[in-house]
Amino acid sequence: MSTVHPLSKPRRSRLRRLAGRFVAPPVFDFWVQRLHPTWSWERPLARVVGHTPAAANAVTLALKPNRHWAGALPGQHVNLTADIDGVRITRSYSLDAPVGDDGRITITIKGVDGGRMSRHLLDAARRGDVLDIGPAFGDLVLPETTTGPWLFLAGGSGITPLMALVRQLAGQGMPVPVTLVYWARTRAELCFADELRALTARHAGFNVHFALTREAPGAIDEAAGRIDATMLDALVPDIATRRVFACGPGGFVAAATALLEDRVPLLRTEAFTPAPRPQTDDSGMVEVRLARSGRALQLPRGVPLLQALEAEGLKPKSGCRMGICNTCACGKAAGATRDLRTGTANTEATTALKLCISSAVSDLVLDL
Repeated sequence: MSTVHPLSKPRRSRLRRLAGRFVAPPVFDFWVQRLHPTWSWERPLARVVGHTPAAANAVTLALKPNRHWAGALPGQHVNLTADIDGVRITRSYSLDAPVGDDGRITITIKGVDGGRMSRHLLDAARRGDVLDIGPAFGDLVLPETTTGPWLFLAGGSGITPLMALVRQLAGQGMPVPVTLVYWARTRAELCFADELRALTARHAGFNVHFALTREAPGAIDEAAGRIDATMLDALVPDIATRRVFACGPGGFVAAATALLEDRVPLLRTEAFTPAPRPQTDDSGMVEVRLARSGRALQLPRGVPLLQALEAEGLKPKSGCRMGICNTCACGKAAGATRDLRTGTANTEATTALKLCISSAVSDLVLDL
């Protein structure tokens, strides 16, 4: 059996300089990937090297990015792109651990009803598959010097970036007290439960509580019910001293914010779905002109512009769909929009907006 050995860095550089005189990067990529699937001119790619069940309807993928990927901090996300039935689809996923010494990363993905990317990665992805991988983004990262007690609040898939932080701190010997409260509907949907329990046995300063919303507790570290003040005070009596990171669906993050924003010294949140939208009277249609293509569309008010444009057959660049990655950001030359997270209207004539979290209030001109 033959083995393909990666080129040394000087040889790769010489090959690129030589090839650059004769071929365009896409042509170079086409041919060089016959030798190795993640070699490219400059395109960050990642090969699937592991595919392991993580919980009910969830899987952990191990990926080996190529040398063009710049890395990530624990707690950050990356955009992954796959070709699915002839369509390129991009979605955002959190790393669930620090980048390995060998450059490998892991992401844990929960299946989403109707989610083409999540179902592809759960059911169809195989070892050896190659995905495009984008630069890391997100601010749910620990400071360089970690001090004081911490509280991590995870709702559903929000466990993944927080698990990366737990593993980062465990690798440092758990230098500060940390409590994790992790909500899931049922016990079968909990990811990392055995590892988290092992960490509590290994580190005296680490505690974990599993909160189940559709199942009765059956272990000493399990509780029942959704996030509320009574539960938090019972599980974390010194909560007022804790620096808090919260991640989960929009409604979960909104509830955590309402409960804690005036009680703790630091609260940082990240939502992977929109919070319940403020009630507005946005209804009817507006004209949205696309400056680059010259098209004029009638789009509904109160609907994310990304969703409305996709319904018209357009495919704007997008990634996280939660207003964090900036992939869908574009210029607005005229008109008013509304931030669907806060209900705040933006009436500045010339500004940038994120299509995934903005809706039209008036006629618009977009740089698309």
